[in-house]
Amino acid sequence: MLTLTSPVETRLHRLPAGLKLGALALAAVALAPLEGLPALGAALAGTLALYAAQGLEFARHGLRMLRPLWPFLLILALWHGWTGEFERGAGIGVKLLIAVALANLVTMTTRLDAMIAVLERLARPLRRLGLEPHLLAVSIALVIRFTPVLLARAERLVEAWRARSARRPTWRIVVPLALGALDDADQVAEALRARGGL
Repeated sequence: MLTLTSPVETRLHRLPAGLKLGALALAAVALAPLEGLPALGAALAGTLALYAAQGLEFARHGLRMLRPLWPFLLILALWHGWTGEFERGAGIGVKLLIAVALANLVTMTTRLDAMIAVLERLARPLRRLGLEPHLLAVSIALVIRFTPVLLARAERLVEAWRARSARRPTWRIVVPLALGALDDADQVAEALRARGGL
């Protein structure tokens, strides 16, 4: 989610990251106690209006970014259909949809470095415990940057397996994937040391 970007510039891009993240936190807290489909429907309509206010292209892109939610919504529908609690399941599904849509909205309109700067400011009190906020921020940035690389490497390993074997890829690709990740981490550590370290 933190790697999502907007295809167009919107008015929300100009707002400070701290303000958007704070508003997201407040919205999540306000969403939790909501009960009943009318209240949740109003919250969903407000979320859709917020997307639509940024333009049609942005709204379409935002809806496409919600696709990964469908397996969770399907599981909710099947479970609550089986237990007969349709309204409760629909309420949970709508809350999940709103929460992820709002989080996507914030991440699509906020640069990663701005979010990391907010996190670094919030983590300053942890200095007393011996944790450097700068190290935490750099660690998060590295994880976010490495995740797509790791996924691409896993896809290449699966393709290589399929090219050599008729059987499906199994756990055997985990070891080369882990070794590749360790090699990347070692190279990044060397690069950081060469630039003066952290």
